[in-house]
Amino acid sequence: MTHAAGESRYPLGLMAEQSHRRRSFSSWLISCLGGGGGGGGGGGGGEYNESSSDSGQRVSWDLDPLSLEDLSLTLAGSNLVAFTIAELKTATRNFTMTNLLGSGGFGHVYKGFVDERIRPGIRPQQVAVKSLDLDGQQGHREWLAEVVYLGQLRHPHLVKLIGYCCEDEHRMLVYEYMPRGSLENQLFKRLLASLPWSTRLKIAVGAAKGLAFLHEAEKPVIYRDFKASNILLDEDYTVKLSDFGLAKDGPQGDRTHVSTRVMGTHGYAAPEYILTGHLTAKSDVYSFGVVLLELLAGRRCVDKNRPNRQKNLVDWARPYLNSAEKLRRVMDPGLDGLYSVKGAQKAAALAYKCLSPTPKSRPSMKSVVEALEPLVSLNDVPFDSFIYVAPKEEDKAKEKAQLEVVEEKNLHNNRDQRHKQRFPNSVIHSEVTLHKDGKNLFRNSHFRRSKGHSQERGA
Repeated sequence: MTHAAGESRYPLGLMAEQSHRRRSFSSWLISCLGGGGGGGGGGGGGEYNESSSDSGQRVSWDLDPLSLEDLSLTLAGSNLVAFTIAELKTATRNFTMTNLLGSGGFGHVYKGFVDERIRPGIRPQQVAVKSLDLDGQQGHREWLAEVVYLGQLRHPHLVKLIGYCCEDEHRMLVYEYMPRGSLENQLFKRLLASLPWSTRLKIAVGAAKGLAFLHEAEKPVIYRDFKASNILLDEDYTVKLSDFGLAKDGPQGDRTHVSTRVMGTHGYAAPEYILTGHLTAKSDVYSFGVVLLELLAGRRCVDKNRPNRQKNLVDWARPYLNSAEKLRRVMDPGLDGLYSVKGAQKAAALAYKCLSPTPKSRPSMKSVVEALEPLVSLNDVPFDSFIYVAPKEEDKAKEKAQLEVVEEKNLHNNRDQRHKQRFPNSVIHSEVTLHKDGKNLFRNSHFRRSKGHSQERGA
């Protein structure tokens, strides 16, 4: 059963069921990690190693593998399928490179297909299989966090986790397949036309609803890694949030924040979180503001190929977002002006609030959804129409004179053709010139041949 992202209340039965499942999952996770917090908090029972890359900073843990039997018992009732490595090899044709969808900090992602031949009773469907790279930026703890959160949370704007694989050293996740890939690919790597304005708004609303659902849950969840590459799109551009490896339970009771190690992606993380390690739902709101700005500008939040002032999109664009005149500098040129001016101004003003340096000044994600949804129905988007310009009178006269010249030329050519048909051997139509030698008149070709023939005979 699912609910709209803006709803803050749930049926009592669902609340009790989710609360019980969350407690059992958390207890299992704590026991697996030797007392550490879920999703990458500090003070766990595993050894952690910090690693950094151009795309952001991650933390990975080296933990003892969890047995398949223990994991299956813990996840009983979650409807997740515990696949074997042999089944996933069959589904992906032995992880062939032709099925490779992409790679990230977690590892490689392969396209696959599952049906009853692989697992009796399973619905035939295309899937995406994410395989943990043991030498990558993420580790066993992030894999566990994905299983914990996506194993219990269901929403139209969260990617559906179908199953997992925990066999020997293998750690894999099996998701529903998203044919449009990520927002990052659609927004920054499209070879043809750019995303239309209506599609960008639909994506923004869907992503906001997904975050609002997490924040408004009975036990709130902070996503912590909201970015364009983690926003997946299905065939009709419906948003599904993915990659919950860094997700963390939000503060409860009198607590105002969660203290944790700073992790995430450069350009998307909130400034106060980077400085203090204090994580709140408003940290996600800032990240949403960055993605909303990317949708408006058609630019990456960090682009080293831009001029110095424009390398960081937020620093460069935020001063322009509250000005109707200056906003044109920010809007994506690829839209060719085909967007709602009023909608763009309201979306830009919302992005300005989300990107406030002060967390308390940022709106809640529920308020963001309420602000964005009306923009979808605005009908002031200009049409990309063809305009016919009627010619002036002098242009008509000039065109008529040109046509008469062409007709006269065609008439002359027709006369030549008729004469050539009647007199094909006429000198008039010959392409060979004539040469006069004394009293005789020769064609050039015949004259040269005759002169050469005479020379051969010694004449």
